[in-house]
Amino acid sequence: MVREEQKPVLVTNAQGQSPFVIVCDHASNRIPARYGDLGLTMTERASHIAWDPGALSVSRALGDLLDAPLVQSTVSRLVIDCNRDVDAPELIWTLSEATRIPANEALSPEERQYRIDHYHRPYHDAIEALLDDRRHAGQASILICMHSFTPIYHGVARPWPIGLIHGVDTRFTQALRDALAAEDPALNIGWNEPYAALNGVTLTLERHGDGRGLDATMIELRNDEILEPAGVTLWSSRLARCLEMARQALVPTKHG
Repeated sequence: MVREEQKPVLVTNAQGQSPFVIVCDHASNRIPARYGDLGLTMTERASHIAWDPGALSVSRALGDLLDAPLVQSTVSRLVIDCNRDVDAPELIWTLSEATRIPANEALSPEERQYRIDHYHRPYHDAIEALLDDRRHAGQASILICMHSFTPIYHGVARPWPIGLIHGVDTRFTQALRDALAAEDPALNIGWNEPYAALNGVTLTLERHGDGRGLDATMIELRNDEILEPAGVTLWSSRLARCLEMARQALVPTKHG
């Protein structure tokens, strides 16, 4: 029997005092040893099809700046996509863009369930447990789902360095967009770009944000912006300021 060398989810700074809680669904391109290389080359396993490059670096830096908890999956989305519902066709990819995932083809029901039980469910259970603990402690939570996207997708350039995706309640995402625009009026901010809820890519936002009635948003950074330390520093510091500005903007005005 192959012994798993790493837990499927990692929680950092669980006692953080920030109102923000950061989650990173596609933080890692790790493929557990039981799956070998999934039939992919090293280049393919290092590419964006396996994870969101730069997203974890920004999440960690942002968590440090805000004193915020961070929950991250430690498993490649090619094993199972933690930002898809368990009934979604894209839960376990067999084709990502133009790349076949041979080991995921003709997957048995038992293996599919194994991946749900060992990788998908523990990640979402950890988010639930953290948010429950904060609620019981009387601590407010604002959910920040951190992702990155490719500059070009199927040959089409994506012009936005940042995209914001909202759930049912748009207010916090709108406040964040306003804060980013106030800091840099020239910034090209994608609204429900490069994805939106209708694309089925907002499970974590919906389940843990909408499902709890929390202020929440999903942030997509174009990955060429955050592959180097300077870009990580720029975006994490910018987001730290603008997230706080957005939070303040939604604080009810006190009268009397």
